[in-house]
Amino acid sequence: MLKIGQEVPDFKFDVYHNNEFKQMKLSDTRGKWTVLLFYPADFTFVCPTELEEAANYYEEFKKAGAEIISVSTDTKYAHFAWHESSKAIGKIKYPMAADPTGTMCKTFGTYIDEDGLSLRGTFIIDPDGILKTIDIHDNSIGRSSKEILRRVKAAAYVRQHPEQVCPASWEPGDKTLVPGEDLVGKI
Repeated sequence: MLKIGQEVPDFKFDVYHNNEFKQMKLSDTRGKWTVLLFYPADFTFVCPTELEEAANYYEEFKKAGAEIISVSTDTKYAHFAWHESSKAIGKIKYPMAADPTGTMCKTFGTYIDEDGLSLRGTFIIDPDGILKTIDIHDNSIGRSSKEILRRVKAAAYVRQHPEQVCPASWEPGDKTLVPGEDLVGKI
């Protein structure tokens, strides 16, 4: 399983994107922040709620310099069928990656061997291909695109200001901390 600070392998995978089947590599997103949204399966219950929410926030992610890629063990054909048959999934404009062999899921630590599905996992990769955040949780719990976007913005901020760190619930424009300086007299 990958760890924070490691370079992410340059996977090659099929996607359904903009009404087309394409091949993509993770390096295609170099120079941007990349948000990988692993989810269990197409045509399920919680998945369309969070993928639709990500679609609703997609323009804000792009303004923040980020690309979203959703990933499941379904095929690109299943993604196409789901996109065509679901109003919620029909809103998606970001690439939907197919990982039917589970290669990406296994590398990121989301693969459920006995089911051949993925856990819900969110991974933020910096513009150089370095893994910055890992969030993996039970499939019964949906995630928040608003929080993922906040984390992308915080990661981008500290990348541009390496002497600073972002406190809990930090939003752009909020006060940051300078390690060492902000603790003087508080310990």
